[in-house]
Amino acid sequence: MTKSFKRTTVTAALIYANGPIHIGHIAGCYLPADIYVRYLRATGQDVKFISGTDEHGVPITIKAKKEGVTPQEVVDKYYGIIKDSFEEFGISFDIYSRTSNQVHHEMSQDIFKRIYEKGQFSEETTEQYYDEKAKTFLADRYIIGTCPKCGNESAYGDQCERCGSTLSPTELINPRSALSGEPPIMKATKNWYLPLDAMQPMLEKYIESHPEWKPNVLGQVKSWLNDGLKPRAMTRDLDWGIKVPLPDTEGKVMYVWFDAPIGYISMTKELTDQWELYWKDPESRLVNFIGKDNIVFHCLIFPAMCMADGRFIVADNVPANEFMNLEGDKISTSRNWAVWLHEYLREFEGKQDILRYVLAASAPETKDSDFTWADFQTRNNSELVNIFGNFVNRAVVLTEKGFESKVPVLGALEEIDTNVLNELAAYPQQIAEAIEHYKFREALTLMMEVARLGNKYLAETEPWKVADPLRKGTILNIALQISANLAILCEPFMPFTAQKLKEMFGLSNVNWSNAGNGKLLAEGQPIKNLGHLFTQIDNSVVAAQVQKLEDAKRQNLLAGKEVTAIKEEIQYDDFSKMDIRIGTIVAAEKVAKSKKLLKLTINDGLKERTILSGIGEHFQAENIVGKQVTFLANLAPRPMMGMVSEGMVLMAEDKDGSLSFIQPDKQVWNGAIVA
Repeated sequence: MTKSFKRTTVTAALIYANGPIHIGHIAGCYLPADIYVRYLRATGQDVKFISGTDEHGVPITIKAKKEGVTPQEVVDKYYGIIKDSFEEFGISFDIYSRTSNQVHHEMSQDIFKRIYEKGQFSEETTEQYYDEKAKTFLADRYIIGTCPKCGNESAYGDQCERCGSTLSPTELINPRSALSGEPPIMKATKNWYLPLDAMQPMLEKYIESHPEWKPNVLGQVKSWLNDGLKPRAMTRDLDWGIKVPLPDTEGKVMYVWFDAPIGYISMTKELTDQWELYWKDPESRLVNFIGKDNIVFHCLIFPAMCMADGRFIVADNVPANEFMNLEGDKISTSRNWAVWLHEYLREFEGKQDILRYVLAASAPETKDSDFTWADFQTRNNSELVNIFGNFVNRAVVLTEKGFESKVPVLGALEEIDTNVLNELAAYPQQIAEAIEHYKFREALTLMMEVARLGNKYLAETEPWKVADPLRKGTILNIALQISANLAILCEPFMPFTAQKLKEMFGLSNVNWSNAGNGKLLAEGQPIKNLGHLFTQIDNSVVAAQVQKLEDAKRQNLLAGKEVTAIKEEIQYDDFSKMDIRIGTIVAAEKVAKSKKLLKLTINDGLKERTILSGIGEHFQAENIVGKQVTFLANLAPRPMMGMVSEGMVLMAEDKDGSLSFIQPDKQVWNGAIVA
């Protein structure tokens, strides 16, 4: 770190409480933030880890409208799901709260009023989109149209979720209301604006003072600055949100991106009476972990708010990640193309650290990355099981067999022993430097190199072949010391594994300062064999998860299909000419040189007739013999494939094109008339 601070406030983005969380959210900011916080705690630093749910804004009201409930019911439901998922996954917040709490409303109104009284807001009457049918002004998210950047026809008025561009509603092509579907009109309304244009010089100075920020963050921020900042409305014409604390402002609430980041402050106030130390002391550091779609809000708008208020520190770093895709496609909550955390925790019980490891290893730190179930399986089986788990298990089992599960005596060291202990001693600092520079993938790789170091050491020394008990004990002592060090070094990434290792080796009151120590375990200390740290994941498990995604994709495709329009009207006499009957298939076979046709022999009560039916891609001939079917009996015979078809079997076609026989609900006599 280039500067020393007394304390650190770490925040992770406030997620909308309108649905569960998925792996894209976790990889984007929550897991990196947790790794960082766990490391800071292990080094004895004063740190508070703050987050919660964002419970205002249009996404909440849209979800409420869709589910037919109130916005409050929506946020109450999803706050619980999200909070429980984070806890079970080991995201170690000091507080996980909500922006619907009274303390947050009061804090937001206090900051708004202070900025207003200092004359920092500009008051403007502008033309904004209005839905005449719904009789309401439309917030950005209630306006949908074509993105001018990528052509996405379902872009929102504030952002295109396909290309990630930040938009304004007037930029959309062919805008329409999300409420009524009608094109909106422009109507005058008054709002309060934060004059980002006037604040640009101080914001530029702030950004220029942080050349160490990630290139993807600086690139996006400088692009905004180069285009020239514009005033941004901090109020909206809505019912759901924090009321504007000014006279004659009925029906106006704070812009969600005004009140949401204030949540970091209000939640810290909920956590501790000493909250002002973490937000007002210049010797305190603020680090905001976010995804790339929130960069402009945390690097420009929130700092501008803090500067306008004048009481609060601004972020020392905003280590934003890019997006994580899923099986080569963009994660989409609306399409259910996602791996939901609460479902993973249920289906992979006790395997939190596998997902933590895989997401950290493939985190989108500087560019978009891709999660695949095949990679999930490979990293578990090849890395966690074969490298990490295998090394620890060999060290423990060999000690159990040869030294009664007690740490052997460390005898005279050979060159190979000295070299491996020197390498071990160097790793904690290397891992620390990577974490402190927000390079979590690199830090994870270095941590795994410690396990590889142990495996290599055992492979080269081959203690199972050593006859001298003192030499054998020395080798296993060193192997156990490496294993015990992994309990400290892996904790930021895999806390559940770390806890199991600490229990195995009887470790307590150890922290980062103890890491690298080749004498972490005392000679004679008991060792517990608690079994394998990780187990193989079978192909069938991965195949089931891939199939789950394919089923979701199929459902989305079917959801877009519409029922075919009714054909033109006919008279009863037209219908009465059709002779529809029930018969039984007594024989069925494929028609040579045809993929679709089956030759059906049907007992119609009078005789056996032949019907050629194009159902060969949907049914196996041998599986349909004996079924009763509905058929058109008086259809004129038709020559086909050198045969004559005497009728038509009636079928029902589902959305996905699959066919089903139309059958009576009980066995009836052959020749029964359908009337």
